[in-house]
Amino acid sequence: MKKKISIECLVKLSFEFRRFDSQKDNEGASGSFMNPIQLDQAYNQFISSLPSWIPEGIIEVDMALLEKTGLLTHDSFEEDKNQEQLPHYFHVIETSDKVTLFNHQFAIWVVPKVVDDHPTTIVMISLITNGDPHLEIVFSTKGVYNTPKFVLRLLKYYLSEVIDTEEALSSMGKNEQT
Repeated sequence: MKKKISIECLVKLSFEFRRFDSQKDNEGASGSFMNPIQLDQAYNQFISSLPSWIPEGIIEVDMALLEKTGLLTHDSFEEDKNQEQLPHYFHVIETSDKVTLFNHQFAIWVVPKVVDDHPTTIVMISLITNGDPHLEIVFSTKGVYNTPKFVLRLLKYYLSEVIDTEEALSSMGKNEQT
C-alpha cells in the first residue's frame, strides 16, 4: 500500500506533465519516442545489473549534496515558487511498481521502495540517443529528503546537468571538426 500512495503523491502533487496529442509532438531527434515495451525492457536491463551501468553508484541525497547543488539556497526556493513543474514535457506511464516519464530526449524511472523499513525513492535518468537509452544518473532519496518537492527539484537539477554536459560535448566535437 505504501508504494501506491508514494507513486500517486509523486504524480499528483509534483509532476504536472502535459500529454502529447499529435504525431508532431511525438517526433524527436531520433524520429519517434520509444514505445512502452521498449522502455520497460530498458528499465529491466538497467535495474538487473545497476552496478555495471552506474559504476560510480547511486547518488544518496543528503544535506551535503543539497548544499553542493545549491538546492537549499533562498534563491532556489523563490525560483521554485514560480515554476513547480519540469521545464520539459513528458509522457507518463504509471504502473504498480514505478512511474515512467519519457520524451524524445529522456527516459526517467521513479521507483518507490521500502529499504530497511524506510520509504525510499530511486530515480533513474537515461538519455535517449539514436533511439537507445543510456543510463546517466541514478539518485536515491529517503527520510526527510524523500518528498515530492525534493525529488522534483533534484530531477530538474540533474536533467539540466545532463543537457549542459551533452551541449558541451557536442560543441567540443564541432570545434574539433573545424
